[in-house]
Amino acid sequence: MKVLIIIPAYNEANNIVAVIEKLKKDFSNADYVIINDCSKDDTLRICREHQYQYLDLPLNLGIGGGVQTGYLYAYAYDYDIAIQIDGDGQHDTAFIQNVVDPIEQGQADVVIGSRFIDKEGFQSSFMRRFGIHFLSRLIRICCGANVKDVTSGYRAVGKRMIACYAQDYAQDYPEPEAIVMAALHGARIMEVPVVMKERLGGESSISGFRSIYYMLKVSLAIVIYRLTHKREG
Repeated sequence: MKVLIIIPAYNEANNIVAVIEKLKKDFSNADYVIINDCSKDDTLRICREHQYQYLDLPLNLGIGGGVQTGYLYAYAYDYDIAIQIDGDGQHDTAFIQNVVDPIEQGQADVVIGSRFIDKEGFQSSFMRRFGIHFLSRLIRICCGANVKDVTSGYRAVGKRMIACYAQDYAQDYPEPEAIVMAALHGARIMEVPVVMKERLGGESSISGFRSIYYMLKVSLAIVIYRLTHKREG
């Protein structure tokens, strides 16, 4: 199958070389594209100097817009599978094949790499885990999808969901809402165990009071999306 790895990047100059070089070693039989989301640091220069495959956005679109750009690219060039990994080094590319296998074998349409199945590697803070558990239960109530690691950005989707996400994708903290969207489109959703690491450098966009804003915003977005969209099939 034709596979694309989507790597959203904003101010990842300290991380992007390590991410791409490890990716080339661990999973060389796929294309990749870095979505440089109008970084203010040297991310773009590094991509150019290393001749990495990248798209340079003229405006900062945020994580949702960056990822959707990747799906638009995957749809335009007729990829069968699109895989998301973060540009900060948290997602261990050694597990990419595990995330891809269920789609290649026809078992799933969306596969989420979960840190909470085998509980190995970086598990995030207690408050983050509490929030993830809350969102997991809310998603189960709203659409029936049973996903533990609902905020994981380590995921793969098949051709049908590439088309869906290219057309419509949540723009701010999109991962939980993307699960609801997939479930309402009748997608088969599966989790597989992966190991995640702490960021190689930089800071998370969700910390302190932002985590409270994140919980409120995402919870409201999930409920509104469920109320305004019907289940297909």
